[in-house]
Amino acid sequence: MIVCIVGPTGVGKTKMSIELAKKLNAIIINADAVQIYKYLNIGSAKIKDEEKEGIEHLLFDIKEPNEEYSIKDYQSDLRNILEQYKNRNIILVGGSGLYMCAGLMDYRFYDDINDDNYDELNNEELYKLVLDKDKNSKIDKNNRVRMIRFLKRSTNELVEPVILYDNVYFIGLTTDRKHLYEIINNRVDKMFNDGLINEAKYLFDKYPNSHILKRAIGYKELLGYFNGDYSLEEAKDLIKKNSRHYAKRQYTWFNNKMNIKWFEVNYSNFDETIKQVNNYLGL
Repeated sequence: MIVCIVGPTGVGKTKMSIELAKKLNAIIINADAVQIYKYLNIGSAKIKDEEKEGIEHLLFDIKEPNEEYSIKDYQSDLRNILEQYKNRNIILVGGSGLYMCAGLMDYRFYDDINDDNYDELNNEELYKLVLDKDKNSKIDKNNRVRMIRFLKRSTNELVEPVILYDNVYFIGLTTDRKHLYEIINNRVDKMFNDGLINEAKYLFDKYPNSHILKRAIGYKELLGYFNGDYSLEEAKDLIKKNSRHYAKRQYTWFNNKMNIKWFEVNYSNFDETIKQVNNYLGL
């Protein structure tokens, strides 16, 4: 059995993964794009060693912050692990839905960058090609440079939303938006209390060219503070705002790309939510 636990940031995925892993005698595999990297602990709310309760956790802390790690790399690593542990129950947990889809579904990568020449096409013809490639593209049809760059770019394609493995279940944890935003805001405050500023400063000093630090919420906002672009309080508010926006995007992705069974989390009695999930899985 492969159980995928998804949901917005801060909703309780880690706690659920531990409880299910104990019930199923399962291993846990990370599906969070930031937790792949070493040392990005506080800002990514990475599980601590003492919280793992002796359960094997894979694809956490496998890359240095100055190393690149693509969705294709994740797909390969995940599928190798699924093959290696094919006789075990597996819990896949994280908020990076694209990573899960790439690993579990027929998601193909095309590495070649085409060298087609588009000089003879007008903007209307270019725009038609852009829509042929991505019907939901937001590229301005008057932005010729961007359209050509998009057409020349390597393409990733979810060929069919077909699960390549047996007995896969998608479990979604959710709560009402007001409560979720409160959780996110409190979580950011806790990160600062736990030493996020020192962690981020150390990482930016040691890995000044790290791409993940400049992309990851909780770190990229502090770079502006370190550079004197805005105050610490403004950086904290920006992290909260970006985290809330990210949660909205996560919901959109999960609902559009995955067949998820959603569970409203009972925060006053989390055991009740665990019981509901167990009943759904027939445990």
